[in-house]
Amino acid sequence: MYRYYSTERKALEVTVPYGAAALHNYGDEGTTFDRLGHVWGYADYEKELAAEDMAKYQLTPAGQAPTYYPISEETARRAKNAISFSDYIQGSATEDYRLMVDKAAYMAYRHKQKVDPMFHAKIDRLLDLYSRKLAENLNKHYSIVASCPSILIAGGSGFPVRKKQKQNARDESNMEEYRQIQGLLSKIKSVGTGGISSDDPDALDKLRAKLDRLVQHQELMKAANAAIRMKDTEAGDAKLELLGFDEREIAQLRAPDMCGRVGYPAYELSNNNANIHRIQERIKELEKRETEPAPDGWTFPGGEVVVNTEENRLQVFFGGKPEPAIRDELKSHGFRWAPSQGAWQRQLTDNALRAARSLSCLRPAEAVS
Repeated sequence: MYRYYSTERKALEVTVPYGAAALHNYGDEGTTFDRLGHVWGYADYEKELAAEDMAKYQLTPAGQAPTYYPISEETARRAKNAISFSDYIQGSATEDYRLMVDKAAYMAYRHKQKVDPMFHAKIDRLLDLYSRKLAENLNKHYSIVASCPSILIAGGSGFPVRKKQKQNARDESNMEEYRQIQGLLSKIKSVGTGGISSDDPDALDKLRAKLDRLVQHQELMKAANAAIRMKDTEAGDAKLELLGFDEREIAQLRAPDMCGRVGYPAYELSNNNANIHRIQERIKELEKRETEPAPDGWTFPGGEVVVNTEENRLQVFFGGKPEPAIRDELKSHGFRWAPSQGAWQRQLTDNALRAARSLSCLRPAEAVS
């Protein structure tokens, strides 16, 4: 389904193009979306709308509609009754949840417009994870709240204080999980803005695609500079047009900078070329890792070094807690404690292996003897 938001009026059959698969409004007053402003509601369609229909009905595209997960209305009702004398409005918990997902989905859609399409699938996966985890967390919250009424509802006589304390502890733990789930929104906004992690199963494909773009850009900059240096300005501009530059971009290329340079400066070509070589080296390293068997780990007095290819980590296991000096040495060489693995670890790279072999505290048992 393709979603379109109505920012000028309610989304009704007479205010949107014919054929909507679903119409929804955010109450009588609408709501507010970041970067979009006031929103009345939305219309979902099985096929994308034509640009003229969007303009005619003043609709804003928002990509594909998100996936929602079920909210237990019965549990939400019992939770409301446990803390309030007012009646529960049927469907309000589901409505609140879906609004949160809708705002996250629109944020994800906007971020997609800024990054390479190769990152779109990862954004979609994170959005779906957010939607699913949020539903699970909210359902758990309602269950916790419903497990013990407030003193306002139960009254002071015989109030189960110990039970209430346990409930509060569970709710605080659930709230911490809620904060972590909200952190997924920051992850979505960071996708495609940094480097390509070697942990990514599609890292090689992404690096090759990035290398192609860098090489193409390098050739474009060199060709543009050659065109600008042509004595015949009109012929140079014609060549720039063939390269895909419009009038405004050509004017910008021909405008001297503070140093009097025109076109692409030498440092920009140099930096781009350095990035090309850096990406080429990373590709070689990952290709080598795919074709060659993983290196062996080793034991050392008090523990062992494990090459964990599944987790893409070089891990160090100790028989007990290492001394502060050893912990400091590990940290200084990029190793970090991972409670979930029970190990000190860092990403599995040639540099990681060199670092581990250089540490005296990790020297193989036979070398120590």
